[in-house]
Amino acid sequence: MTPDRERFLSSLDDAAPPAGLSPALEALWYLARNDWDRAHRIAQDDDGHDAAWVHALLHRIEGDEWNAGYWYRRAGRPHAKSSTDDEWREIAEALCGHGRAEE
Repeated sequence: MTPDRERFLSSLDDAAPPAGLSPALEALWYLARNDWDRAHRIAQDDDGHDAAWVHALLHRIEGDEWNAGYWYRRAGRPHAKSSTDDEWREIAEALCGHGRAEE
């Protein structure tokens, strides 16, 4: 399921993520809820480009730029220069269909 951006954002107030999210969106959901460890486990267990992009963001937040660089390369994305909050929004928009997501 690929929710629209507004539906995804409003779900952040819910107790659990919407059923059927892609692993990358689910990881992004948990990250927004300040559950870095769970977000990391989810992103790490998926081999897709979208999950690698979220994984890169997680390591940027952690302060591990070298590891983030590895995951950006896996995602086929340039190393982000924006704030981590801005990158979270960029990923959410892309994965909710308002930008380039995994094909």
